[in-house]
Amino acid sequence: MTSLFSHRHGGAGYHPDMLDFSVSISPLHPFDAAPGIGTQSIRTYPSIDGSGIREFYCRRYGLEKDTVLALNGAIEGIYLLPRAIPLRRMLLFAPSFHDYMRAARIAGVETGFVRLDVSTGFAFPAYEELAETLSGYDALFACTPNNPTGTLLSPELIMALASRFPEKWFFVDEAFLQFLPGFEELTLMKHVGAFRNIVVVHSLTKFYAMPGLRLGALVGHPDTIRKLYDFKEPWTVNAIAENAARELTGCRAYEEALRLLVANERKKIMDAFSPMTSMRIAGGSANFFLVQWCGEGSFDSMLASLQGKGIIVRDCRNFDGLEGNYFRFSVRTTEENRILLDALRICDALQTGDRA
Repeated sequence: MTSLFSHRHGGAGYHPDMLDFSVSISPLHPFDAAPGIGTQSIRTYPSIDGSGIREFYCRRYGLEKDTVLALNGAIEGIYLLPRAIPLRRMLLFAPSFHDYMRAARIAGVETGFVRLDVSTGFAFPAYEELAETLSGYDALFACTPNNPTGTLLSPELIMALASRFPEKWFFVDEAFLQFLPGFEELTLMKHVGAFRNIVVVHSLTKFYAMPGLRLGALVGHPDTIRKLYDFKEPWTVNAIAENAARELTGCRAYEEALRLLVANERKKIMDAFSPMTSMRIAGGSANFFLVQWCGEGSFDSMLASLQGKGIIVRDCRNFDGLEGNYFRFSVRTTEENRILLDALRICDALQTGDRA
């Protein structure tokens, strides 16, 4: 029997000397060390409800305290939602993050899929098409920008659907939205007070390059948050994570520098792929790109060639709908991106030479 943990994830088990593009984590760091997040934190109990993380969301985004449920990483919220909210059928997009389906399956919720098509750049369906499809479902779980396609789902579209179907639930994972310029205009967090049926899954892990601490939250209407607390375990957020979250409220310069870096590097990467004939690039709204290998040579050989140069990318063949030789890579620093692009140019040139 296949283990529930058999699906692969970027960043797992690679040598620390490798240049790891497989995880979509910020290449910058908000601080190397900060007061109050060290050894003293492990000598006292954390708050029972992760109040340090909640404080960050309230102070940084002006949210009301009763709209935020602190999490041990966004993944805790992904599994909590279908367990706490009575659902029969949940609509998902494919390809997308595997754990939405896994969380539904564990909670006994049936899933259906809207297939995103490479011919449209993996764009999300328009309002009327989604509205028609939703007629047979209790909930929609979506990621924006979508992982791994990097395509955006309009917040206006979600709010229009939530208004039309007040009896249905809309769970929106914004794990990568912070990387975009204009993030605070795109996020649904500021609208949850008007919608009892929208819940935002939010992560601080990727944007602040702190995957080891597990920082995140669910943001929703106060009535919804109270309902979720009935199903959430206490003390899931440790004291070090709480204190680190409090420090992040003073990292505005870091946030601006990171968004500028990602925006500038995205354009360079898109330009670099333009002359390549063996690879087709997609996405790009977030801090990562999805690429399809179209070369005549072996995809596995291409991946091995990159590893031989000390570079890891995310093999996406275990994503539903991406079995045809897709890989994902994150946007890192200028020098690191140059190393990756040089290696990919060599792979592309070898294919061109094979066909000559």
